[in-house]
Amino acid sequence: MRLLFAGTPDAALPSLRTLLDSHHEVVGVLTRPDAPSGRGRKLRPSPVKALALEAGVPVLTPSTLRDETVQQQIRDLAPDAAPVVAYGNLIPPAALDIPRHGWVNLHFSLLPAWRGAAPVQRAVLAGQEQTGMSVFRIEKGLDTGDLLTIAPTTIGPFETSGELLERMAIEGAAVLLGALDALEDGTAGLTPQDHDRATHAAKLTTAEARIDWSLPAEQVRAHIRGMSPQPGAWTLLDGARTKILGVEAAAEPTALPPGRIAAGRRQVLVGTGTDAIAISTLAPAGKRPMRAADWARGANLAENASFSSDQQDGERA
Repeated sequence: MRLLFAGTPDAALPSLRTLLDSHHEVVGVLTRPDAPSGRGRKLRPSPVKALALEAGVPVLTPSTLRDETVQQQIRDLAPDAAPVVAYGNLIPPAALDIPRHGWVNLHFSLLPAWRGAAPVQRAVLAGQEQTGMSVFRIEKGLDTGDLLTIAPTTIGPFETSGELLERMAIEGAAVLLGALDALEDGTAGLTPQDHDRATHAAKLTTAEARIDWSLPAEQVRAHIRGMSPQPGAWTLLDGARTKILGVEAAAEPTALPPGRIAAGRRQVLVGTGTDAIAISTLAPAGKRPMRAADWARGANLAENASFSSDQQDGERA
């Protein structure tokens, strides 16, 4: 089939590479416009645009698909289907009917669970042990279209949302290709979603990333993992904001007051509402991420040093 691929970030690259290597023909790529990046705020192409140009595929970078000129450019490409992976732009009704098989989206949840912008993060934050990938036909609603296929995957006990998304992006590329193959040979089935079971995956905010150390250990671990790498779960130490970016298995169960830090030679423990948790990676204010044990050796921590769970302190920070 002739494919118009729509995607923008790194998570879309495995799917684009897979389709470029398949028997399908990628006749064009839609991606977000170049955006300022780095200290100099220089305009840089999206990861998908960079790969498409390297592969010699025509690239469209409109700020909106509502423009009739853009819609005509899509018609001129004559796509049979338009696979979408993390494109980040709305597809208006006038554009939905251009490809013969429609626009088919690879979404990183088992729909109808976690419709919206942050499905991977919300699954981890909820403490789920399983999530998956869904391929569905895009319609007017937000992630409400009929399903072509789903593929479950487990969530590791210490896997962050960033690590999970990277893995699912690779696994999902094969799922998307399979759905497109089924559309081509006429074996694809469309299953309506059960809208009564839908949950919403709202974009994460810095405010909600604040860690409440008084919660049970399982919830604190899930919060840290779900918020990593962005926006990054954070807490205060002596009034300065510190991001906690990873957790690991604690050597043995330990009870500490919520937020209290116990730094050993190889592991840093922090108290919660139940058992202490072991943090593996953190980023002190103004510094890059580092191993928690390395940080502790140079931090000159006071004897009863604690991360703050005082919400009022957080509002002042």
